[in-house]
Amino acid sequence: MTKFIDFRNSIVLAMAGKSPWGSWGNNDGGDEGDDGPSGGGDNGDDKGGGPRNPWLPGGGSGKRRSANIEDIFKNRGPEGPRRGGGGPRGPNFRMPQRSGGKSWLPLILGGAAVLWLGLSSVHFVQPRQQGVVTWLGGKYAATLNPGTNWTLPWPVQQVTVENVSQIRSAKIPEGNQEKLILTGDQNLVDLSYLVRWNIKNLTDYQFQLEGPEETILEAAEAAMRASVAEQPLDRVLSGAGRADIELAVMTRMQAMLDGYRAGIAVQGIEIDKTDPPQQVIEAFNDVLAAQQDAERDINQAQRYAQQLLARAEGDAEAFNQIYGEYRLAPEVTRRRLYYETMESVLAKTDKTIIEADGVTPYLPLPEVQRRSREAQPQVVTPPAGGQ
Repeated sequence: MTKFIDFRNSIVLAMAGKSPWGSWGNNDGGDEGDDGPSGGGDNGDDKGGGPRNPWLPGGGSGKRRSANIEDIFKNRGPEGPRRGGGGPRGPNFRMPQRSGGKSWLPLILGGAAVLWLGLSSVHFVQPRQQGVVTWLGGKYAATLNPGTNWTLPWPVQQVTVENVSQIRSAKIPEGNQEKLILTGDQNLVDLSYLVRWNIKNLTDYQFQLEGPEETILEAAEAAMRASVAEQPLDRVLSGAGRADIELAVMTRMQAMLDGYRAGIAVQGIEIDKTDPPQQVIEAFNDVLAAQQDAERDINQAQRYAQQLLARAEGDAEAFNQIYGEYRLAPEVTRRRLYYETMESVLAKTDKTIIEADGVTPYLPLPEVQRRSREAQPQVVTPPAGGQ
């Protein structure tokens, strides 16, 4: 603010005396209010003629020339702008002082140091997070658990905080790319899957592997190819085969990453797509349709066999019950079985067997009723409204 006031005063003093459009003639004996070209002091001399330059120090007269910034500032000293004379020269800037003449600089530096220590030494780690402390950004120092933690200020110690409970995912392959994998029966299958994982040891995750995420992708692909190579194509395409492959890939991946000390826990594998290659998809669909027809026929045969078996088991159970009754009363059971058998056989025939001696007249009522029904004329009822 002081520099601005000094600069303003220098401009005001430089312009004091006459206006920028001041009187004609020299400055000697001239009237400040004389603005005309015929004012006092005009003797027709070329050196004194013309308007005065208001930007020159002291308001000197002479021919008008361009203002020079050096002319304005060359006579400024510690006490403000001067019109001449010697003395010390330099910028007019002083540090503000407290009461008693003491400087504010130590307090400002102390406050900046406290702020620096507070921001770089105190770390608040959230419940699902952990932090790794390193010396000068390189060597491992400590692991910070959830809560308030203290470290040496930056850059002596640096802290990297990660969410270790977050479930992260990686899709293989990315986008709609084709990933062909060889099955156990020498067929190719286009397979895409999702890997879910999280950090179980932040120290190993930070320092053991240069690229943890790239390592996860490579380990997942290696485990998937090894697991699919153990299964035929039809099991890879079926639901049960997918479940077995997902479990095998998860086990292989975890063993591989533990061997690397990657600090990563595999949470699951999810197969998203299992399709034949695009070049043979039509032929594959025909084969798949034939397999489905065969499976349908096999299911029908098995269902019929189960029905026959159930019927046979029911007959066997009924025979066992009859045999139990036969053992209790053989004669009665034998006679009942005879009557039931003859009834079931004779009920389906029109023949009547009688004895020769003492023949009793027999009227075949069922046959008479059947013939009367066949001889009855059929009456056709015309529709309503018809002739």
